[in-house]
Amino acid sequence: MPSPKSTHSVVFGQKSWTLKSSTVELALTQTGGHLAPVVFDRKKRKLQPYSVAPWHKEKSPSIQPPILRILRGDFLCMPFGGWGQVVKGKTLQLHGESANAPWKLEKNISEDGDHVLHVSQKQKDLGGRIDKVLLLRDGHQAVYNQHIISGINGPMNLGHHATLKFPEMPGSGLISTSAFKFGEVFPKGLEKPENAGYTSLKAGGTFSSLGKVPLATGEFTDLSRYPARKGFEDLVMMASDPDLPFAWSAASFPQEQYVWFALKDPRILRQTIFWISNGGRHFAPWNGRHFAVMGMEDVTSYYGETIKECSSPNSFSKRGFPTHITLSAKAPLKINYIMGCVPTPKGFGKVSSITADGKKITLHSGKLRVSTPLDIEFLFS
Repeated sequence: MPSPKSTHSVVFGQKSWTLKSSTVELALTQTGGHLAPVVFDRKKRKLQPYSVAPWHKEKSPSIQPPILRILRGDFLCMPFGGWGQVVKGKTLQLHGESANAPWKLEKNISEDGDHVLHVSQKQKDLGGRIDKVLLLRDGHQAVYNQHIISGINGPMNLGHHATLKFPEMPGSGLISTSAFKFGEVFPKGLEKPENAGYTSLKAGGTFSSLGKVPLATGEFTDLSRYPARKGFEDLVMMASDPDLPFAWSAASFPQEQYVWFALKDPRILRQTIFWISNGGRHFAPWNGRHFAVMGMEDVTSYYGETIKECSSPNSFSKRGFPTHITLSAKAPLKINYIMGCVPTPKGFGKVSSITADGKKITLHSGKLRVSTPLDIEFLFS
């Protein structure tokens, strides 16, 4: 049996574990379990799509809770959002212990072309345990991500929080998703001027296409091209089509010639949230310097609201789209998720569809297509 490797290092100011395959290299923070940086096509293009907060070197007491000090890449949120809610007599942190508290190394091994990093976290606030397993496969431009939640009873909202950094040229990234059933702008309004925050979209506005989303001014904007609307912070959510074999999100960068994608089971992670962060927050630690960033976040949640609000009637659940999962201590919940990033040919634009045949996936853009080795069955294993 292979022995665990020593993989500790400091990456962007955080103690992290690292993992490498022939094609991908990643770092996972020991505190909060944030996944970034991730280098895809690491021996050639060295593609790094994930955002790392610009204050990662700062040691300011204003940068609280831990999630804000660490903020980078992708991480599990359980519960998703709900800052300050009280559960079982405990006041929960923003996005839960899973995104703020230390994780414990269980295993870091490489064998037969598979590279596995397994960490765990006992939930002091909620009880129970989370196991996080990251898998890299030689030749695959993807991170296979699994969370196993055990020992917890009751309703829960949760999800992934993948956050991308876009080239700063307006419209440099082209955004698309698989079919969705209902789209809505956060009804409460994400930011308010009296709190030094600014939002551009119409609170509670609904949409059926990313290309036509209502603005607060009464006009419309296109969310499929980003960066856009500089100086604003916005939040939207879409209900994925549960009848699809798998659901996906993609960000294509024609000038840089690569595309990032995420794949999910839409019966487990039922919504996709776009957190559109383009310099709209002027309070610490943001201070107007967090821009050209988009969170493409796959969840089962009602935005970042409390467990109670997510398990009560709301604009999504009333339409038949559940916004919480009922956990059972007797039946662990397994959440499988795949994120990848591949080079694209000249002229490859917005992803119009993603198809799979079991051994690979193909990303389509008009008449152009890119295929890459991928095990789609991982989502359902």
